[in-house]
Amino acid sequence: MSGIVRRGGGADRLGRIMEEKGQPISRSVDAEELVAEGSCLVSLIAADAVPEDEVEVQVGSREFAEACRSLDHRSFGYKVTKRVFDILFSGVVVVVGFLPCALLSIAIAVDTKGSPIYTQTRIGKNGKTFRIKKFRTMVVDSDDVEKYFSEDQLKLWKRERKVDNDPRITPLGQLIRAASLDELPQFIDVLFGHISIIGPRAITVDELNQHFTLDERKMLLSVAPGITGWWQVTDRNRATWMGGSRQMLELFYVQNASLSLDARVFFRTFKAMRRGQ
Repeated sequence: MSGIVRRGGGADRLGRIMEEKGQPISRSVDAEELVAEGSCLVSLIAADAVPEDEVEVQVGSREFAEACRSLDHRSFGYKVTKRVFDILFSGVVVVVGFLPCALLSIAIAVDTKGSPIYTQTRIGKNGKTFRIKKFRTMVVDSDDVEKYFSEDQLKLWKRERKVDNDPRITPLGQLIRAASLDELPQFIDVLFGHISIIGPRAITVDELNQHFTLDERKMLLSVAPGITGWWQVTDRNRATWMGGSRQMLELFYVQNASLSLDARVFFRTFKAMRRGQ
């Protein structure tokens, strides 16, 4: 595992966010965004006030998992309710969607000449890795990014793991993504307990190490990642790793997880799907 990369603290991130918005710090921004950003800044700035003696802790180790569990302050009732909802809702989606997904799988296999299901290693709760499942929307050799991206696109992809007008996406893949159907296989991951319906976005180990401090990693992985989350339904198209705003949105959910916040994310997800996000 690579060493810890120390990033700028809360004060620096606030400055970068204001710069992204084209606003000086003294000006006001959207109240909801300030709630999301401010909650995380309290802990981040407080952490910057005290010199931090970071000790390398292997993600996936027993020590790291124990550190993550110690930061999970959600109530037992909330966790039970959330898990029951995950199982019931995902079960309905899997049963109802079985035949349509089988037909879609055939169409994807014909279109891409590859497996209709794409899997990739992601980091889950308490640092445990798993293979996330999605319907394939890209060419079969999409992992060979140097083959398809320009130099500028490659730099952006390495930083944000996404680019506009991605040339690897197939025409059928465009339609699948527009309808948000590529995420459907993840409901199987929910049933197995790898992820939840609502939570932070499941990311790779490289993204975790590159964009989060050690304390932030522990906090982020104290809850299960989700199919949808606060980042996806608030500022998905503008929040970036580089500016620090995406980290704050993800950490805001972790620090404020509740049934009411989950309900907001759940219903906002359908609005985002209607907008093609």
